[in-house]
Amino acid sequence: MSRRRVLAAVTACLVSFAAFWAAQRAAGVSMIDLMVYRAEGRTVLDDGDLYAMRVTHAHLPATYPPFAALLFTVLTLPGVPVLRALATAANLLLLVVFVRLCLRVVVPHATRGRAWTVTLWSAALAVWCEPVWTTLRYGQINLLLAVAVVWDLSRRAGHRGAGAGIGLAAAVKLTPALFAAVALLTGLVRAGEALRTSGGRRAPGPGGPWLRLAATAAAVFAVAGGVGAAVLPHDSLRFWTGVLFEADRAGRAEDVANQSLRGVLARLPDVAHGAGSWTEGPAWLWPVAAAVVAAAGLATAVAAARREDRAGALVCCAATALLISPVSWSHHWVWCVPVVLFLAVRAGPPWAVAAGLVFCSYALWWPVPGTGGLGGVPGGEPVGDIVRPVLAALYPLTALALLLYVARTSPGRAYGTQAVANE
Repeated sequence: MSRRRVLAAVTACLVSFAAFWAAQRAAGVSMIDLMVYRAEGRTVLDDGDLYAMRVTHAHLPATYPPFAALLFTVLTLPGVPVLRALATAANLLLLVVFVRLCLRVVVPHATRGRAWTVTLWSAALAVWCEPVWTTLRYGQINLLLAVAVVWDLSRRAGHRGAGAGIGLAAAVKLTPALFAAVALLTGLVRAGEALRTSGGRRAPGPGGPWLRLAATAAAVFAVAGGVGAAVLPHDSLRFWTGVLFEADRAGRAEDVANQSLRGVLARLPDVAHGAGSWTEGPAWLWPVAAAVVAAAGLATAVAAARREDRAGALVCCAATALLISPVSWSHHWVWCVPVVLFLAVRAGPPWAVAAGLVFCSYALWWPVPGTGGLGGVPGGEPVGDIVRPVLAALYPLTALALLLYVARTSPGRAYGTQAVANE
């Protein structure tokens, strides 16, 4: 890999990031979620009621565990303009780190020069996809949590610190705990297989590294939760006994930005009441659908992990978590980055481009004829009732297709892995 190619990649990434920053400033983004985080930190310092807090013009509440609010206290140190600049710069840097770690999982034997060149070009493009754009627009912490998770999965098997990132991420936002569940199940399955092949004699098996990762994640999560409970006992009690189960606290399920299964089902057209009507369907529909997808997604992720296909396990676990969560806002789908990289290596460029177009199309926000507004806003015309639900479900449909693809293929059928690694 020549220095000229690396320099070209660096230049492209810097130009893309600069253009992105200028576009964000021109759009006058408020970074509203960052302001919520800052308010949570301020509430902790002022000994206020964390979950009674409402801030910004949207009257947004705190939705994360108390441990997250403790971390957010550092956000009160700089002024708001400086904080916004620092958050944007940090997220852009995290995007580069995220892509690099994902490449390490997807193509573990890539040469350093090639890996960094692909990383920088990928980051230059990824910053414009809707989930990443929206993450930076709102000042979200999605990239930080994703980096913590992928750092663990990019370590060598048995690495002493593997699991700490997942534990911390889960302590801040619970959904990353699903990665620990996959590690636990994989370890148990592989340990059982080793026990059977050894004739019932207890012997070290291949499940050990996965079990250690799960144990480390659980220990770190427990310690972080304990710290939150010790410092904020009232808020901790309220979160774990009430706030945790308030699925609508983060927003309306039918909002088009909610790209979870629950959101898709809440936006189904109500044919019985005419065009433009909406229905959430029977109360049991979402739990049943989520349980089925969870079982299938976890089984696919564990099957991939069993054969040491960490890339397959990573994207399947991420897709499953996003699908079964009660609320998965579009900015939570920064996991589209490893998905596109995974498809580029395993399925080939056409499939990666197709997936990339889904996440770069901003189709969730397209005005649909007959809807009276953006996708997700009832309008009253049949064409809207046909097109709108499809556009508003592109991310979940892509995730389901990904799970099906991984379940039906294996790393042995990867497209061009050696070319990427050896070029």
